[in-house]
Amino acid sequence: MKEPRRIHYLKAMGLTLWQRRIVAKAGRGDESREGAEDARAVDSETGVAHSDPIDETAPALEARVNPELDDWQELQQSVKRCKACGLRAGCTQTVFGVGNPQAELLVIGEAPGADEDRQGEPFVGRAGQLLNGMLLAMGYKREAVFIANIVKCRPPNNRDPKPEETLSCEPYLQRQIESIKPKVILAVGRISAQNLLKTDIAVGKLRGRIHSFGNQGIPLVVTYHPAYLLRSPEQKGKAWQDLQLALSVLRGDRA
Repeated sequence: MKEPRRIHYLKAMGLTLWQRRIVAKAGRGDESREGAEDARAVDSETGVAHSDPIDETAPALEARVNPELDDWQELQQSVKRCKACGLRAGCTQTVFGVGNPQAELLVIGEAPGADEDRQGEPFVGRAGQLLNGMLLAMGYKREAVFIANIVKCRPPNNRDPKPEETLSCEPYLQRQIESIKPKVILAVGRISAQNLLKTDIAVGKLRGRIHSFGNQGIPLVVTYHPAYLLRSPEQKGKAWQDLQLALSVLRGDRA
């Protein structure tokens, strides 16, 4: 990468060029909206890990059984009508996602928070601004990618979504993935990474390598949540490595 472009990308990430990168000590930090995140250093060895596809034993929601939902607008309306779990009753509106439905990069976060619930759009506020900078660091404007969440409704008090809630929303997310057909999925944060990869391994152990998602074998890269990076800016260097890894797949540098 040419130096001026690299400097531009790093500035978009908020990284200071002349500072030495701080190596995080083993321990736990607050990574999710209110959940804990393991920020331990990762194994430098890279590899490919395979995940199971989204569980087809999930409830037979309209998103999976209604053939008319091939249309993107119909899928959006189906999400708005969904009452498969209790989250819809307690939120202002659903947060379907935003961006280009034919994007080559799909960003999947955790769950809508209060700001997202009010605006109906994922990743707004300070965390959203940092995510925008991360995307610019990759050479993408926000509207050029698609941004979604594991669940479409805000959990009460911004708590983590429960397993049954994420399970209820899986068919909708699966239909989004199948429709978008992204070249790369960027899993942002613990809830996203662990649900997509069907694991309880901490983000610090999942990042730094390319995973394979579902039957489609979509390359998936895990990185820290912007909210965590705001609290632990010393981890931005690792996040930049993750973005470079995703870019290497998007450019076709990796099989």
